[in-house]
Amino acid sequence: MSPAPPLVVVDARVDGRPTNVRCRDGVIDAMGPEVVVAAGDEVVDARGMALVTGLVNAHTHAAMTLLRSFGDDLHLMPWLEERVWPAEARLTADDVYWATRLAALEMIRGGTVHFVDMYWHAEAVGRAAADAGLRTTASQVLIDGGPGNPGADTGALLATAEASLEELGRLGPLVVASLGPHAVYTVSPRSLEALGELADRTGAPVHIHLSETEGENTASVAATGARPTALLERHGLLGPRTVVAHGCWLDDDELALLAERGTTVATNPVSNMKLAAGTFPWTRARAAGTSVAIGTDGTASNNALDLLGDLKVLALVHKGGSGDPTVLPAEEAWATALAASSPLLGGDRLTPGAPADLLLIDTERPEMVPGPLLENLVYAANGSVVDTTVVAGRVLMEGRTVAGEAEVIAEVRSRAERIRGGA
Repeated sequence: MSPAPPLVVVDARVDGRPTNVRCRDGVIDAMGPEVVVAAGDEVVDARGMALVTGLVNAHTHAAMTLLRSFGDDLHLMPWLEERVWPAEARLTADDVYWATRLAALEMIRGGTVHFVDMYWHAEAVGRAAADAGLRTTASQVLIDGGPGNPGADTGALLATAEASLEELGRLGPLVVASLGPHAVYTVSPRSLEALGELADRTGAPVHIHLSETEGENTASVAATGARPTALLERHGLLGPRTVVAHGCWLDDDELALLAERGTTVATNPVSNMKLAAGTFPWTRARAAGTSVAIGTDGTASNNALDLLGDLKVLALVHKGGSGDPTVLPAEEAWATALAASSPLLGGDRLTPGAPADLLLIDTERPEMVPGPLLENLVYAANGSVVDTTVVAGRVLMEGRTVAGEAEVIAEVRSRAERIRGGA
C-alpha cells in the first residue's frame, strides 16, 4: 500500500473546542486552530463533528463472521465441538480472507482501528486487515491436544508458529505478528514452554484464552496441579506483551500476578454473557491494578463487532452485578475501549506524534443530543454514530461510506452455506 498523502481534518471539535488536525506519514503532525490546508493535502471537512481517537478490539476471531448466528444458545464446549470446530475444518485461506474483510468492514463502520486476532490461516487475516487499512495484532491459532495428549508434537507446533510469524511479518506496518496458543486445555505444557521461549527470543506478543470457564480451572488443576494462570507463568508466557482473553474465573492472587507482569486481560462481556461462561471480576481486577481492555470475541459468540454497543454492556453488567452504580463510570469504560492501561495496546492519544487513528462522531444524531460526549458514547451510542474512520492517516470511511462494501458482502454470502454445512 502506497503512503497516504498528508491529511488535514478541518473544523473538528476536541473537548468542545474548534480543532484542525494535520496527519503526515501515519502520525498526527500538528493540532490546533492554526493548522491550515496546504497544496496537495487531502482534506476532510468535519463540519463541527467531535474528534476522538479510534477504538481497540482486544480479542477477536475476525473471520468468524462466516459463522455469525451459527450455533447460538449452546454451552461453550458443545458450541465449540459440535458447531464451530467442524465448520472451521472446511475453511480455506481464501474464505478466511473474505470473512476477515467483512469483519474489517464492520469494525471500520463501528470505529475500531486495531483488532487483536487469533485464527486459522493467520496470514490471510493479516492480509485482509492490511488491504482494508486496519491495524491488527494477528496470530495463528495453535493447538496440539492439551495436557492429556502425551503424543503432542511440539516440534510441528513450533514450526507452524515460526512460519506464521515470518508470513505475518512480511505484511507491512499495520500488521503485528503474534503467537496464538489457544488455551492451556488445548496446548500441551511442553509446547507452552517452547512458545514462551520463542516469544522471549523474538519479542512477539502472545494472545491466549485464559480462565474463560470454571471448568477450565478445575480441569487444569486436575491435569497439572496448577491453575491456568500459574501454568502461563511457569512457562514464561506472562508479560507486558501478552493479552489473555476472558479471565472470568481469576482469583485475587492471579489478578495481582497479571498486574505485576503487565499482562493485559481482554474482557468480553457480551460473549461471556451469551455463553454463560462467567463474569470478569472487574472491581477486584482494578483494585489489583490489572490492565484491562475490551474485546468482542468472534461473531459466532457475540454476534457483532460493535465495541460502542459492548461498552454499555460492560458498564452495566458490573454496576448491576456489584449493586453499586458508581462502579465503572463512563470515563473508565471509555479508557478501556482505547486499551489505555495496556502496555502492549495503549499509547498516546490525540497528541502530535501519536498514530493518526481518528474518528469523527456525528453529534447531531438523535442519541447524541443533548448531554456530554463521553457519557453519550458509553451509554447512548452504538457504532452508527461514527461518521469517519481514519487509520494511520488514511481515510477508510467518510460519511459512513466504505469503498468495496458490496463486493465484500457478496463474497462472504457466496461462501457461507458451504462453511456452515448447509445450515
